[in-house]
Amino acid sequence: MNSSKSLGLAGFGVLKNTTCPTEKKISVFFSIIFMTAGILSNSLAIVILMKAYQRFRQKSKASFLLLASGLVVTDLFGHLINGAIAVFVYASDKDWIRFNQSNILCSVFGICMVFFGLCPLFLGSVMAVERCIGVTKPIFHSTKMTSRHVKMMLSMVCLFAVLIALLPILRFRAYQIQASRTWCFYKTEHVEDWEDRFYLLLFSCLGFLALAISFLCNAVTGITLLRVKFKSQQRQGRSHHFEMIIQLLAIMCVSCICWSPFLVTMARIGINEGRSKETCETILFALRMATWNQILDPWVYILLRKAVLKNLYKITSGCCGVHVINLHMWELSSIKNSLKVAAISESPVSSKQINQQPLSSMGQ
Repeated sequence: MNSSKSLGLAGFGVLKNTTCPTEKKISVFFSIIFMTAGILSNSLAIVILMKAYQRFRQKSKASFLLLASGLVVTDLFGHLINGAIAVFVYASDKDWIRFNQSNILCSVFGICMVFFGLCPLFLGSVMAVERCIGVTKPIFHSTKMTSRHVKMMLSMVCLFAVLIALLPILRFRAYQIQASRTWCFYKTEHVEDWEDRFYLLLFSCLGFLALAISFLCNAVTGITLLRVKFKSQQRQGRSHHFEMIIQLLAIMCVSCICWSPFLVTMARIGINEGRSKETCETILFALRMATWNQILDPWVYILLRKAVLKNLYKITSGCCGVHVINLHMWELSSIKNSLKVAAISESPVSSKQINQQPLSSMGQ
């Protein structure tokens, strides 16, 4: 014990015989597959979003695409950095005493785990808030939600996530090597100190708060769009709103499914203190579930695009014979839709005149 303390290694109690036997080949396989799939899918999504952003650079959809690009870029770097460190740990036979004597690598790993865990959840909630404002307050959105403001929001979200990740370091609390000896995070074994419980509960509460904000804003946005749809069939410029709300709902569902096990596990450890019954295998499974969120997020933008949704609508309406949304809403070009919405948002008088036009004239 004295030699461990002299090395300055945090959490070296887990470097003894642990209760989390992990097969090295299987673990390396999972890490490489997750990292590769995440990098490829996020890279493809970045290309798609950047092309769309160039088309809608001055339109109402630009702010949403900018936030979505920030989310995908964050996921990409999360897979790249965390995956590279994890593969290095496995390649070094998890011998932390040899390559982590000053605890620098574990601290960097822990900071990255917290930052790349919370930042996508925060960005998902900000995207939901942005769409809610864009649908319920279009004039305010067109005047206040400029690209400069969106970039400021992205910077503030990232800075807040960095602050949360650096909080233990600023408080001279080192990140801990976990029982599986494959990753670093807050202390999850023999948690008795109030500060260790605080970090676990803070991480869980912020994650659940981000999911709750996303749920509420998406619910308000969806209800507003449905009310507009059923009350008036002449709002043709709303089709791209439906596309974005479908993407947001998909992101929210993916985040809830993937992150809930990990957030619940960390909350239970923080609440139950040293009496927690969470096993290493349970924590590792919850961590891998959370990793899938960063893999599935980009596929929301790859698969749930307007062209794909239009084909799905044709197939569904052909099989079921149910027409929920008029097909002409999806046949209008995205640029035309965005121009109409931007014009309506910027001019209240024009919006009033358009609403007073008869339905036949709008269809021409």
